[in-house]
Amino acid sequence: MSTNAKLPLDMLYQWENNHKDRLYMTQPMGDGTVDEFTWGRAVDEARRMAAYLKSLDLPEKSRVGIISKNCAHWIMTDWAIWLAGHISVPLYPMLNADTVNYVLNHAGCEVLFVGKLDDWPSMKPGVPESVRCISYPLSPPNNYETWNTIVAGNEPLQGNPVRDAEELATIVYTSGSTGRPKGVMLSFDNMAFAAEGGIKTLNVGPDERMLSYLPMAHVFERTFVELGSLYAGFQLFFAESLDTFVQDLQRARPTLFLSVPRLWVKFQHGVLQKVPKHKLDRLLKIPLVNKLIKKKVLKNLGLDQVKLAGSGSAPLSHDVLDWYRNLGLELLEGYGMSENFAYSHMNKPGRTRTGYVGEALPGVETRISEQGEVQVKSPATMMGYYKDDEKTVEAFTEDGFLRTGDKGEIDEMGRLKLTGRLKEIFKTSKGKYIAPAKLENLLMAHESIEVCCVSGANQTQPFAMVMLNEELRPLVQDDAALKKEIEDSLKQLIQDIHKQVDPHEQLAFIIVMQDEWTIENSFLTPTLKLKRNVVEDTYQQKVDAWYGQKKPVIWQ
Repeated sequence: MSTNAKLPLDMLYQWENNHKDRLYMTQPMGDGTVDEFTWGRAVDEARRMAAYLKSLDLPEKSRVGIISKNCAHWIMTDWAIWLAGHISVPLYPMLNADTVNYVLNHAGCEVLFVGKLDDWPSMKPGVPESVRCISYPLSPPNNYETWNTIVAGNEPLQGNPVRDAEELATIVYTSGSTGRPKGVMLSFDNMAFAAEGGIKTLNVGPDERMLSYLPMAHVFERTFVELGSLYAGFQLFFAESLDTFVQDLQRARPTLFLSVPRLWVKFQHGVLQKVPKHKLDRLLKIPLVNKLIKKKVLKNLGLDQVKLAGSGSAPLSHDVLDWYRNLGLELLEGYGMSENFAYSHMNKPGRTRTGYVGEALPGVETRISEQGEVQVKSPATMMGYYKDDEKTVEAFTEDGFLRTGDKGEIDEMGRLKLTGRLKEIFKTSKGKYIAPAKLENLLMAHESIEVCCVSGANQTQPFAMVMLNEELRPLVQDDAALKKEIEDSLKQLIQDIHKQVDPHEQLAFIIVMQDEWTIENSFLTPTLKLKRNVVEDTYQQKVDAWYGQKKPVIWQ
């Protein structure tokens, strides 16, 4: 594959010129209705907003922020920013005011588009007074200039502006599992290479349907949904809210569906609440019944039309992967980073191996360093970190490979297995090294566990802190029988894990947390990854007392 891929704006003009009447985006409006955007309407509105941005006489290549849940206007805003000659800066829609302030100041944003948000009053204090705000039709109440007023009051920007392939297109602020987020600089060429490579690898075309609901500020959704639809031309539907998610899925009937491990596990728990696992397993073994059961389960999830299902952002347990595959849904795990626009590795249909994140995508070079670190290089690799030359130098080897910070190994078919984070590996008091990711994958196979953290540096054996899934958390406080049932199953889980690991990796105990780990209280990143340092710092003072109890399961 060459790096001469068509750039995003080239694709925009192609759909505008050749398929302007084709339906592109379906946006629920919160009142039971939907607003539909053809390619022609979407590009026209983006051109009008671009004309308005140009009328503001901002400095060339100004940074323009977008803070919103996914919606049609998010995508049109990205286009408008590029058409006007500026650089887009996405912000997660659930950041606190301090992080909003940090990102807007660090990027030097002149303008901010404010969209669909659940808690704008707590975020708003982070927006500097100097920043001009523009609101979407689905924005929380505000007195900003509105999208519709601006679109109605401006003629479309004429001509087809050209942006250079090597030019900075967007600054993606990493979700920051430790410390302040870093601004990943991505060029138009980085984005084009990743988008074109992804749709060619998956053989995706204009007849697909996709539901957009994972944060657009994250590269996973941006690469395969926003840019994927721009390069393949397929139809996008947007989720209205968590409460309407099943209806949103059933409206879209997606043929492509991407999710993160936490949500795949939630879907599974939802099914198993209605049909216990042992009963479902028994039904699936009956030849005449299993096809009907599989179809019914997937239809109830809204996934019965899915041809390609993907999972990324964090590892998914083997048991969950196998459970979906038994239903006839082959989940393809992938691997990528903000620093390479999520374009690195992907399992291919028929070539999957449980526990592996797949083969290098076209144009990606991979190697394992002497320390066991996965290092990658491709035309999708970032330009560097914004205003941080020191960290940029640290991120690359002398010969230009990106240091991922992940440990891994490659099998005979070139499939990559991630075995842990270099910085997360810790040593017990016996001098043995523990890779928490290995144990956490085994723990996440348990249907009651929603998220977990393995720790135990400088202790005799590692231990695990687990949070039960949200349906169980309130129930166990009042139901002694249920609590005992879960405790017994966790004791059995410890025994099962001990049969699969070396003696130094065996868990001393499991702590069942009553505290909730959420994005809002900073235990999770906006992409639902655990902030290990926050968890360990929070409970550090209790660890010695937990070891002193000498119990296999402890309720915090």
